[in-house]
Amino acid sequence: MGNEQAAENVKTSLVGVAGATPSQQAGEIRNRWWWIKHDVWTDPMLARLEKNEPGTKWFRLWDKVMDVRTLETGFLSVQRNDGAPGVDGQTAEQFGAGLKENLPKLSQELRDGTYRAAPCRREWIPKAGTNEKRPLGIPVVRDRTVQAALKAVIEPIWEREFAEHSYGFRPGRGCQQAVGRVEGLLKGGYTVVVDADLKGYFDSIPHKRLMAKLRERIVDGKVLGLIQQFLEAGVMEEMKGWQPTESGTPQGGVISPLLANVYLNDLDHDVARRGWEMVRYADDFVILCRDEAEALKVMDHLRVWVEAAGLTLHPTKTRVVNYGKGEGFDFLGWHFERGHKWPRDKSVDKLRTTIREKTPRTSGQSLPVIIASLNRTLRGWYGYFQSSVKNVLARQDQFVRRRLRALLRKRAKRPGSGRTWKDHQEWTNEWFTAQGLFSLGTRPLRTSPVSP
Repeated sequence: MGNEQAAENVKTSLVGVAGATPSQQAGEIRNRWWWIKHDVWTDPMLARLEKNEPGTKWFRLWDKVMDVRTLETGFLSVQRNDGAPGVDGQTAEQFGAGLKENLPKLSQELRDGTYRAAPCRREWIPKAGTNEKRPLGIPVVRDRTVQAALKAVIEPIWEREFAEHSYGFRPGRGCQQAVGRVEGLLKGGYTVVVDADLKGYFDSIPHKRLMAKLRERIVDGKVLGLIQQFLEAGVMEEMKGWQPTESGTPQGGVISPLLANVYLNDLDHDVARRGWEMVRYADDFVILCRDEAEALKVMDHLRVWVEAAGLTLHPTKTRVVNYGKGEGFDFLGWHFERGHKWPRDKSVDKLRTTIREKTPRTSGQSLPVIIASLNRTLRGWYGYFQSSVKNVLARQDQFVRRRLRALLRKRAKRPGSGRTWKDHQEWTNEWFTAQGLFSLGTRPLRTSPVSP
């Protein structure tokens, strides 16, 4: 939110002020669009973006996508995110080792029209706290590079179109802002919540309708054709071979979150026009109402819209919750209930699964190495859940120390789970602190930011 506020301050400081020179105007436009790659978007393009004239269509974007500099920008973002290799087994590090040759070759393939997207490698990722799994589609590094370049070119066009209450995968926005907005609405009397869940959203987006939506703003046929390639590249799955993708955009693709936001943009604006308070993060959203009558009206409208869009509301996960009467709901890893919030059960389960994986009793790693690995996880978890009820954090500390005590007992050739009084006396909480173990429960709490 700091960048957003700074941008807004700039917006009101010079634009429209008498005496501002063209160079000042250009500089202020740059400041407002701080996240845009300067070697991708030119000042004239940004000036046109600023006007935001209704029905504006964008063409001649292809030269930007295939530019070696844009591809380099794309690869650097792929490299930072790292990630698993695709079907060719090539890592980002391996692709980067031959970058001087790989990027010009990739650019030439795009220029010649010989570039072809490879199928995504299908992996199934367990959902925390359930027996379910979600599909992950992992593109090869060269495809992720092209997708990142494509995203750098077209994202600003759509960012201008997105609704204020959309927080997922957008510059300067994130989960904490979305959660803060929900808290603010609950405190403001919007206590009846439509808790919605789109079943298999990323895998069910209709390709034809998505492409039609994209054509509302982009008329560069080569750019649209490239997006179509990524949508129809298919997936490779062990034992099943290649399978076509007739709908959806794979989770794991660099451009997939942007496309997912594009497809739900009409819903966002439809809800806003009706005066309903929605908070959306990708396919996870809630609509907060003042009373049950309004919530039921929202639910009826939502069912009609979702069906018309070729999507499906999850029959058991979509419901109306009366928060004002003590009912609770989950959103973005949190559980909201009775004026408080704490990590939902699945968030805790996921954390504990990670801790178990890092503290096996048979581990041959030294204690400092294990603690360093745990600290990375614990600090990340604390960074997001620090405003939780404190005893919840303290319980996770207890679990971590119990796992470590069991490991130390094993190394001392003493059986046991690390729960005895003697274990606590030998390896006290203070002793773990002295070893550098990060503690969730003893950190000072900070209030999470609340969006206006």
